[in-house]
Amino acid sequence: MSEAIAAVVFDLDGVLIDSESVWDAARREVVARNGGRWQAGATPAMMGMSSPEWSRYLHDQLGVPLEPERINELVVAALLDQYRRRLPLLPGAIAAVTRLADRWPLGLASSSNRPVIDAVLEQAGISDCFAVTVSGEEVAAGKPAPDVYLAAARQLAVDPADAAAVEDSTNGLRAAAAAGMVVIATPNHEYPPEPGTLALAALVVESLDELTSDAIESAGRRAREQRASGLTAPR
Repeated sequence: MSEAIAAVVFDLDGVLIDSESVWDAARREVVARNGGRWQAGATPAMMGMSSPEWSRYLHDQLGVPLEPERINELVVAALLDQYRRRLPLLPGAIAAVTRLADRWPLGLASSSNRPVIDAVLEQAGISDCFAVTVSGEEVAAGKPAPDVYLAAARQLAVDPADAAAVEDSTNGLRAAAAAGMVVIATPNHEYPPEPGTLALAALVVESLDELTSDAIESAGRRAREQRASGLTAPR
């Protein structure tokens, strides 16, 4: 663990784009049109899942009588159709990415499918800001497992403890913490994280405008102090 932040890794859904409701609508549509049945609790259960995981969930738990690979194709097609009409970027997203890209190499660690990641970053005009991008479908397990964050750190050639991760959801915050990163929370207002998971964050911001180099460096110092004392990160 060094004395400074060496890289910043962003989540995508709920951090840079207001997409959770779009994903939810696309999955509900596929379930309804193909003989499945939506269940209470399905939406939070799938937050952070990789595409193989949520496709199996729609098949096994929600009763969609299609192969998971076909379920995945239908949901992604519905999602990308919505994005082509309007990309729901969150306020300050492009400014935050470009601002931090001037200071650090950036990674992206997302549960979204590879075609979705590439389409969003290209449409937003920020593809060149990211040194690496990792999809949940490219690792063994989705969030809250740390796999996608550990893969991003490996590709960035940094120690995970020297990287800051920007997350919004319960499973995302758990994944970043499990990877050993400095956790920065920007809580999703539509699907807020469980209160206890905010205690994993060294910094909580209410908007991306607050995500500055100074704030991230300060969070890194706090995280190092907490690690040295053997305590969890402050709320």
